[in-house]
Amino acid sequence: MSSFVLLTLHDPEKLNDLLAAWEEAGVGGATVMFNTGLGRLRSDEALRDDIPLIPSLSDFFDHPELHGRTIFTVVDDDTLVERLLLVTQQIIGDLNEPDTGLFVVLPVSRVYGLNKTNRRPA
Repeated sequence: MSSFVLLTLHDPEKLNDLLAAWEEAGVGGATVMFNTGLGRLRSDEALRDDIPLIPSLSDFFDHPELHGRTIFTVVDDDTLVERLLLVTQQIIGDLNEPDTGLFVVLPVSRVYGLNKTNRRPA
């Protein structure tokens, strides 16, 4: 059965090392998005007064270092999930500690388009 793996990464400076480790562990692809958590919203780090009245998406991400990252992928092997958890904690630290991240694994009943043979270079 396939699994959906989602990681919220608190420290964006660890993103490149993390993605390299995931690839080395066997992940064929992953999606990365900016995120802002409730703690940052409440601490006013994410609230900005310089956003134009009609903003573009880039206006929100002028300071990407203030945002965490959400990485997700779908894998079809439980041993790969365990490898991802291991390499993730080797890079970002013990997930039980504050300011590291959240690693979530969900079962997937169906996947379409996962095993593509003609991948374009990134």
